[in-house]
Amino acid sequence: MTDPATWSDEAIEAALAEAHVPSLTNALVHLTGDVSLIRGDERPASQLFGDPQGGISPEHQEAIRTQALAALRAHRDAGFPDLPPPSQELVKEMVDFITGVELDNAYGEFLMSELKIFDEDPYRVSLDDLPEDDRRNFHVLVIGAGMSGILAAIRLKEAGVSYTVVDKNAGVGGTWFENRYPGCRVDSPNHTYSYSFAPEDWPQHFSPQRVLLEYFERIATEHGIRDNIRLSTEVIEARYEDPGAWRVKVRDSDGESTLTANAIISAVGQLNRPKLPEIEGRDSFAGPSFHTAQWETDHDLKGKRIVVIGTGASAFQTVPEIAKEASTVTVFQRTPPWVAQRPDYHAPIPPAKHWLLNEVPFYGKWFRFSMFWTTGEGLLSMVRRDPDWDGNPDSSSNGERSVSAANDQLRTLLTANVEKMVGDDPDLLAKCVPNYPPAGKRMLIDNGHWFRALKRDNVELVTDPIARINPDGVETGSGRQVNADVIIFGTGFYASRLLFPMKLFGKDGVELREHWGHDPRAYMGIVMPGYPNLFCCYGPNTNIVVNGSIVFFSECEVRYIMGCLKLLIGRDLAAMDCRRDVHDAYNEKIDAGNLGMAWGSPDVRSWYKNERGRVTQNWPFTLLEFWNQTRAPNPEDFDFA
Repeated sequence: MTDPATWSDEAIEAALAEAHVPSLTNALVHLTGDVSLIRGDERPASQLFGDPQGGISPEHQEAIRTQALAALRAHRDAGFPDLPPPSQELVKEMVDFITGVELDNAYGEFLMSELKIFDEDPYRVSLDDLPEDDRRNFHVLVIGAGMSGILAAIRLKEAGVSYTVVDKNAGVGGTWFENRYPGCRVDSPNHTYSYSFAPEDWPQHFSPQRVLLEYFERIATEHGIRDNIRLSTEVIEARYEDPGAWRVKVRDSDGESTLTANAIISAVGQLNRPKLPEIEGRDSFAGPSFHTAQWETDHDLKGKRIVVIGTGASAFQTVPEIAKEASTVTVFQRTPPWVAQRPDYHAPIPPAKHWLLNEVPFYGKWFRFSMFWTTGEGLLSMVRRDPDWDGNPDSSSNGERSVSAANDQLRTLLTANVEKMVGDDPDLLAKCVPNYPPAGKRMLIDNGHWFRALKRDNVELVTDPIARINPDGVETGSGRQVNADVIIFGTGFYASRLLFPMKLFGKDGVELREHWGHDPRAYMGIVMPGYPNLFCCYGPNTNIVVNGSIVFFSECEVRYIMGCLKLLIGRDLAAMDCRRDVHDAYNEKIDAGNLGMAWGSPDVRSWYKNERGRVTQNWPFTLLEFWNQTRAPNPEDFDFA
C-alpha cells in the first residue's frame, strides 16, 4: 500500500534518477493520459547487451523525468486516486513502444496476459463448473516440490482436485534446495523468474540461492499446500494398471509403501541428477571430492589446493568465491563458455528502484514486462541459422564460428567483452574465446567476476586434457601432475535421462527408459503415447536457451495439464493417451527447428544433445508459439478410455 510519508519531493526526484525510462514513460501515460509520450520520434530499441535505456537520448530522458516528477506530485496531492484502466488498443500501442517493435497482432493476447495490466490470471484453469465430488474423487500425484511442483499443487488446490506431492528432499524448493555451492544464484533476471501471480520485491537483480529458496518456501506456505507435501519420500517406480489408475511405489524413512493416483504430474526437472565424468582413477583420489550440486559443507577450503573440473554454470559461479580463500585453484576447461555481460549481475537493487517498483502505479508491471521481452524474444533472432551464411571465414578454426550475420555480430560483441577483461593476457584470452557459435552451448551471465577470478595469482585455467586422477590429484595428457587437497566436479547433470532413476511402466508394461532409450521425446514436452494420464513439467524439448524464464514455461505447462484434467473429470473419462501420429509429427517439427538454431550446430558438443547428437532438451521457437500451443489441449490429439 502506498505510504504518503515516502512521497516527499526529494524521495520522488531521487527515485526518478534511477528509473528505467521506457517503463517510466508508459507509467506516465497511465498517470496523465498523454498518449503523445509514446508517439514521438524518441522510441526505445530492444538492446539486451546495450544501453539499458534503449538508446533514448539523455535530453529526452531528462524531459520524461521532469514530467514524471510533476505527475507523481499531482497524484500524491490528489490522495493517490485509482487510475482508470487503459483500453486494449492503447495497451497494444504501449507494448509496441516499450519493445521498440511494431508487433504482429498475434502477439496481442499473449503479451497482454504476460503484462497482466488488468490483474487477470491467464494461467488459471477453472474447474468450478464441474461437480465438487468429481473433483475431490480424482487424485493426482505430483512428483517433486520444486518450482513446477509447487505451481502444480497451487493450481490443483485452486481447482478443488485432490492431490499429494512427494519429494525426495527434506525441504521444498527443488534446485534451490539442492544447490548450495558458494556463489549459487539465478541467471535469469529475477523480476521474470517468479510466478506471474506472485511478483516479488527482489533484493538483487539476480538473487542468490538463499533468497530464491525463501521465496518458494514462502509461496508454498502462503498458498496452504504444505499439508499435502510428503518430504523425504522418493518414487521408486510407477505402474499404469487399470484404466486411469497408477500404482506408485515410494520409499521414506518408514520403508516402502504404495500410493494410488488417477494421474501423475512429474515435476522433477531435467537437471537434478549430477553427472561425474568418466576419468580413469576418479575414485582413487585420497582427499575429499564432490560435485557442486552435492556440496559438502563440512570441508574448510581455506588455504587448500583446489582442483575444479569443468567451466559450466556452477563452476563459473563457484570459482570466484572459493578463490578468495584457497591457496590455489586450478580450473580444468574442455571448452570455454560464452559470457553475456550484465553489469548488475551481483548488484543489489538500490532503494530508489525499490520505491519505483512498489510505489509508482503500473511502473513495476512495465519494468517486469520489459525484462521479459528483452531477455525473451528479443535475442532469439540472433541465434537462428542462416543457411546461406558462411560461418567459418577463418579456415584455421574448427567448425562454425557463427550461424548468421546477426549471430556473428553477437559474437563480435561478446568477444569484445572478453578482450576488455583479459586482453592484456594473450594466453588467457586465447583460452576464454570460444570457437563455436554464440548460444551453441549454454551462455552464462556475469559482470566480469569470472574473468577477474581467472586473473588472480592463485588461479590457473588449464586446457591440457585430463589423463587420469590419482591419489595426489590430477595428471594431464602432457604428463603434468597437479596436486590437490580437494577436487570439485562442476560437470553438469544427466540431462537426457529425464525422470531418472524412477521406473515408469506404461499401459503395455514397457518402462519409459526402455521406450525412450537415450532419446526422450514428448508431445508438447508434456505427454507420451503409451503412458496415459502421465504429464511432465520441464519435459523433453522444453528447456530454454536465450528466450525467457523457465517459470513461464512451467506456467504454460501446468495450464495445459489442468486443461487435460478438466477434460478427464468433466467428461467422466478414466484415461487420455496421446496419439502416436500426433506425437511423431510434433517431434519432427521440433527436430527441424533445433537444426535451425545455433545449438543445433553439428560440430558443437553440449548437454543439450544426446549421444547421437539429437537436441533432446531445447525449445527452438518463440515464447508466443509455446504459449499458444499450451493454451488448452485438443481432444483430437488423444485416445480416451
